[in-house]
Amino acid sequence: MYLSKILLPFQKAKNPYDIHRELWHMFPGREDEKRDFLFRVEKQEKGYGAMVLMQSDQKPSSANNDYLRDNRKYEITLAKGQSLRFRLRANPVKTIDDEAGRLNRKGEIKKCRVPLIHEDEQKKWIERKLESACLLDSLLIQQEVPLYFRKTAEQRTGKIQTVLFDGVIQIEHPDNFMAIIKAGVGPAKAFGCGLISIARI
Repeated sequence: MYLSKILLPFQKAKNPYDIHRELWHMFPGREDEKRDFLFRVEKQEKGYGAMVLMQSDQKPSSANNDYLRDNRKYEITLAKGQSLRFRLRANPVKTIDDEAGRLNRKGEIKKCRVPLIHEDEQKKWIERKLESACLLDSLLIQQEVPLYFRKTAEQRTGKIQTVLFDGVIQIEHPDNFMAIIKAGVGPAKAFGCGLISIARI
């Protein structure tokens, strides 16, 4: 895997969905393939742009690209019992039946995702997501403002509710945790959610 820091101009980072599209351009010739990168906006402000941290299976191309600020091979060694700090921006949700009773193509009631807005629900959500791999020793939950986006091609707008998790974990099953790192956590990965960063204590 590779870890990259990318600085996008503000005009290309105003719409969260555009950030995802700009990052795709760093992997030329792979437009029709499945996305294999995760990212998180670390800093964003008008006149500066967006500093983005990206984890990818493939090395991003720097050819004709002034956005790439740093890139390195991302090698991780995990051990059972190891304690690590982590950071994760996520979109904690639950799935419910459509309140209007609308049906899908199979004639079943549609399912809808709704955000978990209470801290105790958010804590249980992250515990479930990590339970196959590690124990949660400590956790700080920071509520964030809603993230509004638009998909120009589909003329569709929407919003997601993100949460920033910081804490300490103890590794129980290294292989399972590595799988979580690679796959990301939760939905809305195209909008900068799911990337779990770790650091030694």
